[in-house]
Formats: sequence, C-alpha cells, structure tokens
Amino acid sequence: MEVLLDILSGILLAAGSFFILVGAIGLIRLPDVFARMHGAGVTDTLGAALFIGGLMLQSGLSLITVKLLLILVLFFFASPTSSYALANAALSQGLKPWSRDEKAKDEKEGAS
Repeated sequence: MEVLLDILSGILLAAGSFFILVGAIGLIRLPDVFARMHGAGVTDTLGAALFIGGLMLQSGLSLITVKLLLILVLFFFASPTSSYALANAALSQGLKPWSRDEKAKDEKEGAS
C-alpha cells in the first residue's frame, strides 16, 4: 500500500511540475500581458493543485496535510484574484489586448 501511495504521489508531483513548467514557458512565448496572465494563472493553479496533492499523499494524515490543504485553498482564492487585479490595472493604464489585426499590421510594417 505504501508503494502505491509513493507511485501515485510521484505521478502527481511530476504532473504538477509539468504544468508549472508549461506555465513558465507560456510567460515567455505568449504575445501580451493578458495572454501571459491567463496562461500562467491557469497552468500554475493546476500545477500547484497537483503538486500539493502529491505532497499531501506523501505526508499522510497529519497536521502537515491540514496545513497543505489550507495553502491550497488560499492559493485557489489568491491566484484568480491577483490575476484579475493585474488585468484591471493593465486595462486602466491603457494597455490593449493583442489581436491578430495588430500582428498583421506589425508584419506589414516590418516588410516595408
């Protein structure tokens, strides 16, 4: 039974690490601040949930599991709230979301 928990925990930790890595790549590859926030927020929330789930399996039923659960609940509320606040601040400062029309315009200007 302990081996099964270790395997399941390892799978959750690896999957969480994968999603966190994908979110980090999204921060580099996506075109504007709004897309980056979306990509990072979604993948980091899922990655953190999987990662903390793996840690909870490793810790067993103890006070550590309760603390990890509280961290997870806090993360589920803090991540979307901070993404919303950042997007709202970017919009209020006049940043416009990226669109395909802007990409085509930039390509035309680059070719001229």
